[in-house]
Amino acid sequence: MISTELKNAVRDIPDFPKPGIIFKDITPILKDAKLCSEVIEAFVSRMGTNKIDVIAGIESRGFLFGLMLANRLQIPFVPIRKQGKLPAKTIQEPCELEYGSAILELHADALQAGQRVMIHDDLLATGGTVSAATRLVQKLGGTVAGYSFVISLDFLNGKEKLKAVSENIIILASY
Repeated sequence: MISTELKNAVRDIPDFPKPGIIFKDITPILKDAKLCSEVIEAFVSRMGTNKIDVIAGIESRGFLFGLMLANRLQIPFVPIRKQGKLPAKTIQEPCELEYGSAILELHADALQAGQRVMIHDDLLATGGTVSAATRLVQKLGGTVAGYSFVISLDFLNGKEKLKAVSENIIILASY
C-alpha cells in the first residue's frame, strides 16, 4: 500500500526550520525510483476521469512529482514560485505560511482562460500556500480541477480550506 511505503520513507527532522517544528522530509522517497513511479501511478489512478489540462506545481518540492505527473499525463506543467524567481511578466499573490509569509508568482501567460488545473505540492499543512496558488490560477481564468499532495498533516486542517474550491483532493499519506 502506497501510504505505508511513503510513511516508511519520509523522515522527521526535528526543529526545522525553527524550534518546535517537526519537518516531514520527502527527499528519501526520491532515492527510490520504484517508489517514485508508484507515487505517480497512485496519483493517476486517483484522478479517475477528472479532466486535467495543466499541472501547476508549487515551489520547490511541488516541482518534483508535479512535473513527473504532467509528463505522465502528457499535459503542460507550470511552476508557481516565490517572488523574484520567474523571468517573464508575472502575477502575484501573498500567502501565509506555517512559519511566516511570502509572495507567490505565476507567469502571466502560464494559463489560458478555462483551462482545468490540478495544483500539486509535496505537503498540505495549513493550506495557506495552496490557497494563494488557487487565487493565482483563478486570476488567470483557470479552473481548479483539484489538488494533489504526497502527504498531509491532517491535524492542521488545510484540507478544509480547499473543499470550498474543489472536493477533488488527492492525498497519498496522512499524518
